[in-house]
Amino acid sequence: MDTMNQVQVVGRIRSDLETMMGSRMRLKANMGRSKVLERVGVLEQTHPSLFVIKIDEKRGRTARVSYSYVDILTGTVELTDCDTGECVFPWLN
Repeated sequence: MDTMNQVQVVGRIRSDLETMMGSRMRLKANMGRSKVLERVGVLEQTHPSLFVIKIDEKRGRTARVSYSYVDILTGTVELTDCDTGECVFPWLN
């Protein structure tokens, strides 16, 4: 994939996420060393180079995690729809 194409794909990921603001989704993030974080949260914000998901934690607490759009492009982060279980970006596969 050339650089220009990567920029376009990252732009499409960002614009797709902007339309899903406030949606509940399942987050699966590869943290390295065989550690995988799986949580459910709400897409809270999108910024020029990253997005923020508000995660439901135990005992009513919440946490916010942020990832870059490139994390989705490289497969480090996967987002799936909580209701359907389908990948949020089927066109990426």
